Amino acid sequence: MTHSTAPLNPREPDFSTFDATTRRLFDVTIDFFESRGKAWLKQQDRDRVWYSDFLDLVKRERIFAILLTPATEADGDPDKRWDTARNAMYSQILGFYGMQYWYVWQVTILGLGPIWQSSNTAARRKAAQLLESGEIFAFGLSEQEHGADVYSTDMVLDPDGQGGYRATGSKYYIGNGNLAGMVSVFGRRSDKPIIDSSDIERYRPEEDFEGYMFFAADSQHKAYKLRKNVVDAQMYVAALDLEDYPVQQEDVLHEGKSAFHAAINTVNIGKFNLGFGAVGACEHAMHEAIGHAENRILFGQRVTEFPQIRRMTAEAYVRLVGMKLYSERAIDYMRSASPGDRRYLLFNAIEKMNVTREGEKIVTLLSDTIAARAFENDMYFNMALLGVTGLPRLEGTVHVNMALSLKFLQNYMFRPTDAGQAALSKLPIGRAPRPAMAALSKGARGVSSIAAATLPGQATPLPEVPVRRDSSDDVFLFNQGPSRGLGKVRFADWRPILREHATIPNVAVFLQQADALQSLLAAAAPTDEQQKDVDFLFCIGEMFTLLPYAQLILEQAGIEGTSADVLDQLFEVLVTDMSRHATTLHCKATATPAQRKRALDLLRQPVGDSDRLDRVVADLRALAGAYEMNP
Repeated sequence: MTHSTAPLNPREPDFSTFDATTRRLFDVTIDFFESRGKAWLKQQDRDRVWYSDFLDLVKRERIFAILLTPATEADGDPDKRWDTARNAMYSQILGFYGMQYWYVWQVTILGLGPIWQSSNTAARRKAAQLLESGEIFAFGLSEQEHGADVYSTDMVLDPDGQGGYRATGSKYYIGNGNLAGMVSVFGRRSDKPIIDSSDIERYRPEEDFEGYMFFAADSQHKAYKLRKNVVDAQMYVAALDLEDYPVQQEDVLHEGKSAFHAAINTVNIGKFNLGFGAVGACEHAMHEAIGHAENRILFGQRVTEFPQIRRMTAEAYVRLVGMKLYSERAIDYMRSASPGDRRYLLFNAIEKMNVTREGEKIVTLLSDTIAARAFENDMYFNMALLGVTGLPRLEGTVHVNMALSLKFLQNYMFRPTDAGQAALSKLPIGRAPRPAMAALSKGARGVSSIAAATLPGQATPLPEVPVRRDSSDDVFLFNQGPSRGLGKVRFADWRPILREHATIPNVAVFLQQADALQSLLAAAAPTDEQQKDVDFLFCIGEMFTLLPYAQLILEQAGIEGTSADVLDQLFEVLVTDMSRHATTLHCKATATPAQRKRALDLLRQPVGDSDRLDRVVADLRALAGAYEMNP
């Protein structure tokens, strides 16, 4: 098995692409959990024990300090950098052992986002020092009344007449809010305007941002009132109030438009890790499920030999392979991003949205495989069941990320920067839909004008994205710039990679579906009313996002040499998924006759191959006994 087809095995981990210091941090983390064992892991989870011993490890080994300090704040330490590849791997390791451990890491990443983007050198220096001393961080964006709606906030800062402010308001669902050394808090000045959330279509670029502010708060300050933990778990997810909290100029991280963009760009950085947490959880669940099913005899057969179990485990396995292949390649796009190449914004949204939902599907398939065993108290599995359910619903819901993804549809589907543009001019073009999605995510826009699809693509092709596992600092992530202009993000043509792999039967079928989707969008575009119907647009989005998902899977498969059998089995699943979404569109009461007819063009029967299935299942069954967590 290649790196991305084999689940992580802590007994024989392959960290060869990382430097010596990074490998050591990964190894000591694995040893921390394995030396304590599964019984300890489960007991800590059941008793909701604050993970101070894990944080002692973080402090002692300087794990967060090394992994989460950009080189600009490293004070000459050659091991410190913000390296998306190793951070993603660490997310995967922590997800493997429990989402609570992943969560304290994840929320620290979010809390650091506004700080590392800030021009406040004193705050940056302080954050680096706190990391070095083993502290954790928090991201004070969401509120009980507004959720993570960045347009609205009731955290109000009143000028104190001496150059500072007094902050009053509540924040809700703030991970690490109990002990964070610095809490990056989003609020608004009482004396300056912000966007009117009741009239978000009226947009004044400068004036509407003037009142926003990000500032750093100390969770131990007497004016910082910790109310409760809003979840029943090991992690502390705080409800908190600031009551006349003093904010000095040295505490201010961002003002005006910069604060607004820092909120969006921090989530762009942080949400990428959710897919890797899901991968880790699914890998551990896979080891447990296959080990149990292979060794359980019912009616004279191993459970793994039953036809329905063969189908379910094979599907779970290749879905996991797809998650890993996509995620590995998405790392390269994140690390290669620049002001002129913002493709990562689409791939990032899909990492958060599609990959985490794949995790839910996998754990459900595996739980159907092992039934009641999934709920027994000596299994990691039930921790995975709960953990992967939360991931699609954190750092912006699936709904928000689908709305975001739809902003890229026109350029991705119809305006590639390289070869293939000429073929588009032959497509019939339907009516041009208008901007939408405001009802879902204030100020968002949906499918843009498809009537522009036949316009020439950008003259300059985008560069090829190399494999990025080099030991360098991903500085662009803290200098992403304005969060607007997503409709101008350019993409290379997605057809060549599908055609390159079209010798694989189900990739060829998927390519037919992709062509049919393009024709549907061009000839039967959403009407004006449908543009206002978020539920309708989501059905379009489900089909659309399968294309970039498939693109990156195949790109990484080519890099790693993934077997044709595994890819064929995986694309059998993706063809079925696309047909299912097309059926949903066909059955939509709000679909036009033309859309219903065109939707049927996407229905394809995947190519079945019993011999190929036998080989994939044999590979999967070989995993049984490869890893079991120390008791």
